[in-house]
Amino acid sequence: MAIQVGEKAPDFELKDNHGASVKLSDFRGRKNVVLLFYPFAFTGVCTGELCELRDNLPQFSDRDTQLLAVSSDSIHTLRVFAEQEGLEYPLLSDFWPHGNVSRAYGVFDEDKGCAVRGTFVIDKEGVVRWTVVNGLPDARDLNDYVKALDTL
Repeated sequence: MAIQVGEKAPDFELKDNHGASVKLSDFRGRKNVVLLFYPFAFTGVCTGELCELRDNLPQFSDRDTQLLAVSSDSIHTLRVFAEQEGLEYPLLSDFWPHGNVSRAYGVFDEDKGCAVRGTFVIDKEGVVRWTVVNGLPDARDLNDYVKALDTL
């Protein structure tokens, strides 16, 4: 079961597509976070979602929000994916231990070996304020994230 609104977001530390460590708690007290789990880089729906975020990045930065996208891909795969698609926000690798962070948020599909499409809007205090979880084939609506941020 996915983390619910009102719960403290589980802290984590993952490597980004450049090999740098990113900790959720590093944003506490400084920025809101939109934490977005997606199945795999280079797949149709995932690429579409992540490119839509790329094209609308000011909607997040203007709201004092850090976007973090997490998949079970390796950092090497994520580096190539980010370069190919021009993604300038962190792509975090939940590769090893495989799916550990996705499991902590309740969005890991054990049968498929990847995260489903879970999104968590986390406020500056580290509390989940909005969430949506979609199945693998179902894209999320970016406008929903923006509306949720506007309520913080």
